[in-house]
Amino acid sequence: MSTAVVVGSGPNGLAAAIVLAQAGLDVTVVEAAETIGGGTRSAELTVPGLVHDVCSAVHPMGVASPFFDSLDLGAHGLQWAWPEIDVAHPLDHGRAGVLVRDLDRTVRGLGADGDAWRRLFAPLVARADAIIPEVLGPVPHVPRHPFALARFGVPALLPASLLARCWKGEEARALFAGLAAHAVRPLDAPATGGIGLAFGVTAHAYGWPVAVGGSASIADALHSVLREAGGRVETGTRVTDLPDADVVMLDTAPDQAVTMLGDRLPSRTRRAFERWKHGPAVFKLDLAVEGGIPWQDESARRAGTVHVGGRFEEVHAAESAVSAGSMPARPFVLVAQQYLADPGRSVGDVHPVWTYAHVPNGFTGDATEAILAQLERFAPGTRGRVVASAVRTPADLYADNANYVGGDISGGALTLGQLVFRPQLAPDPYRLTPRRGSGPSVHLCSSSAPPGGGVHGMAGFHAATRALRGL
Repeated sequence: MSTAVVVGSGPNGLAAAIVLAQAGLDVTVVEAAETIGGGTRSAELTVPGLVHDVCSAVHPMGVASPFFDSLDLGAHGLQWAWPEIDVAHPLDHGRAGVLVRDLDRTVRGLGADGDAWRRLFAPLVARADAIIPEVLGPVPHVPRHPFALARFGVPALLPASLLARCWKGEEARALFAGLAAHAVRPLDAPATGGIGLAFGVTAHAYGWPVAVGGSASIADALHSVLREAGGRVETGTRVTDLPDADVVMLDTAPDQAVTMLGDRLPSRTRRAFERWKHGPAVFKLDLAVEGGIPWQDESARRAGTVHVGGRFEEVHAAESAVSAGSMPARPFVLVAQQYLADPGRSVGDVHPVWTYAHVPNGFTGDATEAILAQLERFAPGTRGRVVASAVRTPADLYADNANYVGGDISGGALTLGQLVFRPQLAPDPYRLTPRRGSGPSVHLCSSSAPPGGGVHGMAGFHAATRALRGL
């Protein structure tokens, strides 16, 4: 029987392990931390009994993932739950851009800009089941749905600032800015429009759900599938040398691959990995809030995700500053109110609120006050409701997970080059060792590989599928 070792138990590592185990390999997943899951972990960070997500929080790509869908994770304990409102983007004076799964309802809420929102998103949402599997693969590939992909891909290459010209009102423009800001890039950078489109399409086609019981439920369900297929996980073991196995899957950042492989890594791949750029970081602030955040806009009080940054121009300025290595006074802040869809995370009237701000890579300051000031701007009285908090700096994130270099949780900067040629220019971008030669077949299966960050398992699925072809 062929053997496989997977280094790292994030969603991609577990996905790769499942593919290999279901194909009959003897699979072991080795995890440095004491708990599995990587970015999909949950813990009591503030008040006993209050369930906080340690990193990932809301999962539009998880519910849209073709690989996750193929596993029947519901039979292994995973339940998705949706809030009444998927995304709200508050503005000054109590206004907000509001996105819900129902496209017609979203259009009505955007007033004069509604028809333009429909014209952009309706054709893409109608073909979402064809588009999303194409988006969640390597950029250079032979598409199964070329016309659907072209309908998405042409505008996706544009900057968000150009696509935002579709709308005149501040609500629609700000709403799109918040979606595109997940690229953690200036909004006039190429392909930032594609990030906004992808998140908008998933919102309308699938919604933005949370995992009941916390994001750790995703890892637990994947672990259950892996055990059923005969695989196993070892925790508390850090891997520094290349494991002895027929197949090795690395759910790691490129720098760890260079360290493990040494001279076994082809020179072209080594050069690509040594040039790899990590993107901006996040500064995480978890709050225990009595009564929830008192947003001025009522829709934000019912939204699972709230994008806090103000007008389109303000979000663009903040993201530009962060990309240039400067901490903005008013950072873009993501807020998740998972308890609205999953009330079991709360303790009485005290609720867990997940926030993080985009900050420069390696940021060593304290963004707590900047985050709270942004919340107070759109929800006066927030500070008085906070009963406990927990901070995780970029350094804390990196110390906890070696993939988060400098606090970058996306696996690398989403520049156009690193989107298209992620992580290297090669027919098989996942493979790190020559097809012929001694030693194991080694593949990169982390978020630094296609299709990039997010909880969907597709990098692990694609990498493992290609590894099996080599066997």
